Amino acid sequence: MDEGYRDRSAFIKGAKDIAKEVKRHAGKKVGRHVDKVADEYTKRSYTRFEEEDDDDDYPVQAQDGSYYRSNSRANDDEGAHSDSTEGHDEDDEIYEGEYQGIPRNDSVEKADRQVGGVGQSQFQDKAQLEGERRKDQEELAQQYETILQECGHGRFQWTLYFVLGLALMADGVEIFVVGFVLPSAEKDMCLSEPNKGMLGLIVYLGMMVGAFVWGGLADRIGRRQTLLISLSINSVFAFFSSFVQGYSSFLFCRLLSGVGIGGSIPIVFSYYSEFLAQEKRGEHLSWLCMFWMIGGIYAAAMAWAIIPHYGWSFQMGSAYQFHSWRVFVLVCAFPSVAAIAALTTMPESPRFFLENGKHDEAWMILKQVHDTNMRAKGYPERVFSVTTIKTVKQMDELVDMGGEATAWHQRWRIKLTNLFHQVWGNFLTVFNPEYRRITYMMMAVWFSMSFSYYGLTVWFPDMIKYLQKQEYSSRTKVFIKEKVEHVTFNFTLENQIHRNGEYFNNKFLNLKMKSMVFEDSLFEECYFEDITSSNTFFRNCTFISTLFYNTDLFKYRLINSKLINSTFLHNKEGCMLDFSDENNAYMIYFVSFLGTLAVLPGNIVSALLMDKIGRLRMLAGSSVISCVSCFFLSFGNSESAMIALLCLFGGISIASWNALDVLTVELYPSDKRTTAFGFLNALCKLAAVLGISIFQSFVGITKAVPILFASGALAVGSFLALKLPETRGQVLQ
Repeated sequence: MDEGYRDRSAFIKGAKDIAKEVKRHAGKKVGRHVDKVADEYTKRSYTRFEEEDDDDDYPVQAQDGSYYRSNSRANDDEGAHSDSTEGHDEDDEIYEGEYQGIPRNDSVEKADRQVGGVGQSQFQDKAQLEGERRKDQEELAQQYETILQECGHGRFQWTLYFVLGLALMADGVEIFVVGFVLPSAEKDMCLSEPNKGMLGLIVYLGMMVGAFVWGGLADRIGRRQTLLISLSINSVFAFFSSFVQGYSSFLFCRLLSGVGIGGSIPIVFSYYSEFLAQEKRGEHLSWLCMFWMIGGIYAAAMAWAIIPHYGWSFQMGSAYQFHSWRVFVLVCAFPSVAAIAALTTMPESPRFFLENGKHDEAWMILKQVHDTNMRAKGYPERVFSVTTIKTVKQMDELVDMGGEATAWHQRWRIKLTNLFHQVWGNFLTVFNPEYRRITYMMMAVWFSMSFSYYGLTVWFPDMIKYLQKQEYSSRTKVFIKEKVEHVTFNFTLENQIHRNGEYFNNKFLNLKMKSMVFEDSLFEECYFEDITSSNTFFRNCTFISTLFYNTDLFKYRLINSKLINSTFLHNKEGCMLDFSDENNAYMIYFVSFLGTLAVLPGNIVSALLMDKIGRLRMLAGSSVISCVSCFFLSFGNSESAMIALLCLFGGISIASWNALDVLTVELYPSDKRTTAFGFLNALCKLAAVLGISIFQSFVGITKAVPILFASGALAVGSFLALKLPETRGQVLQ
C-alpha cells in the first residue's frame, strides 16, 4: 500500500511538472492573453490532483476568524521539492499565491467543483454568464464593504488623498491657464478676436474628449495606469506649449494638454471611492474636491506673481521670444508632474482587480491597506483575517493575434481595435434598460449645472471689464480746437479726445498713449520717438514733414489720414491689436483668486453634511439657493457688487458639484463607473462651451437673458435631481 501511495505521489508530482513545462512553452509561442487561458487550465489541473489526494491543502479558518494553511502534504513527501524553491522562473505564475500566504480564490474553488469543468463553461449561454456575473458583483459588493470596514480609514487613505488631490489640482489649474495668459499671449502671437475666443474654448474641447476616452479606458486597463498615462500627456504638452512660438502650435499643445487632464476628474473620484468604506465615502470625496479650489488659487497666485514681471524674458534674435507668461505656463505644469511622481508609489484599485478576476493582486493590496492603517494606529499585531475574496466571473474573448509571423504593428493594431470595441461596448451598457433612466436624468443634471455655472463664471469677469470700460469712458477728457507749438510731451497721454487741433513743431518722446483719439487734426514738423500705444487712433488727420522713429504707430492707426513728406523709421514689429492696461490684468487675477477662495466655505459645509443630510438634499438644496442668488445679479451695477455676487454664487454652487460627483460615483457599478463618469464629464464640458459662447454674446447688451438662462437651467437641474435615487448608506456597487 505504501508503495502504491508513493507511486501515486510520484505521478501527481510528474503531472505538475509536465503542466508547468507546457505552460512555459505555451507562453513563448502565443500572446499574453492565450497564456492566461493556459494558466487557468493548469490551475484547474492542480486542483483536481490535490482534491483526489488530500483536501488539507486548502486554507482552514480558525475560531478567531484568521486563516492558516495545513502543511501535511508539504511536510510529507514533497519537502525540498516545493515549486517555490526549486526551478522557479520569473515567467512562471506558480500558484495561486499559496507560498505568499494569499488565500485561495473562492470563485475558482466553486468553478473547479462544477461538473464538466472548463468544457461545459464554454458552451454556457451568454445571458446566463451575464446573470452569473451580476450575481458575483452583488456578492462582491457586500463582501468588499466588509473588508474595507476591517481595513479601517487611516494613513493609507490620507496618503492616497493627497496624491489624487494633486491630480485634481492639475485639473483646476488647467481651467485658468489660458484665461490668465491670454492678455499677454495675444501680444506675442498677434491674435485676432476669433482666435482669442478659440484659444479660450480649446481647453474645454480637449477636456471633453479626454474625459470620455480616459474614463472608458480606466474600466478596462485600470484606474492607476490610465491616470498615469493621461497626466503624462498633460505634462508633456503643457511643457511644450510654454516654448512653441506660433499660434497654431500653441493651440495644438493646449488642446492635447486638455485631452490629457480630461481624465483626471472621472478617474480620481472613482479611484478614491474604491478605498473608502460606506460611512466615510461622501465626506472624504467632498474633502477631495477642495484640491480643485486649491488649483484655482495656485494658478491665480502664480499669474499674479510671474506674468507682470516682463523682465523675466529672453529672446534669440527676432525669431524666438520667451516672455514671463511662458514661465507661468511652465510653472502650471508642476502639479501634474508631482501627481505622476506620487502616483507611482500607490497601488491599483483592488476593486478593479477583483472585477477582472485578479484575486491575488487584490488581496495583497487590501492587506497592504490594512497593515498600513493598523501600524499607524498602534496595532501592528492585528492580522488581516480575510480568508476568501469573491472575484467576478470573466467573459473574456479570445483574439487571434496572428502568431509570430504577424508583424508587430499588426498585432498592436489588433490589440487597439479589440480594446476600442471593449470600451465602446462598455459605454453602450450605460444605456441598458437597468441604467437608462438614471443615465438620462444624470445627463440633464450635469448639463444644466455646467451650462449655468461655467456660463456665469466667465460672464462675470467680462461684465466687470465692461463696467470698467464704461466707468473709464465716463472720465474721458475732450479738447476742441487747441493749438500747441514747440512743446515736448514726455509723459503718458491717457483717455483723451482731441478734435480739430493744430500741432506745430512738437515732440512726443518716450511715452505711452492710452486710449487717445485725434480727429480732424493737423501735425506739422512734429517728431514721434519711442512711442507705445494702446487703443490710440488718428482719424482724418494730416501729417506734414513729420518723422516717426521707433514707434508702433502703424498706418492702420492712421484712419483716413494724409501723409505729406512724412517718414517712418525703425518701426516696432508687432500686432495690429489694442492692449488693455496692466491694471486690468491684475484685476483678472484678483477676481479669480477671490472667486476660488470663496468656494472654501461651501466645500467645508458640504463635506460635513454630505453623509448627514444625503446627496440628493445637498444637490437639490444647493441648486435652488444658487438659482435664487442669480436674481441678485440684476442689482449688481458696480464692480465691487459684481465681485461680491461672484463669490456668493461660487460658494453656494460648489456644494451641488460635490454632491453630484459623489452621486455619480455611487450610482454606477464598478465595471462601468469611470466610463459613465467620463461620459457625463464630457457632456459637462460641452455644456460649458455652449454656456460660455451664449453668455458672452450678451455682454454689454443685457443682463436679463444670461440671468434667465442660468436661473432656468439651475431650476430644471434641481427638480430633476430630486427624481434620482438616494445613495447614502448604500454599499458601493
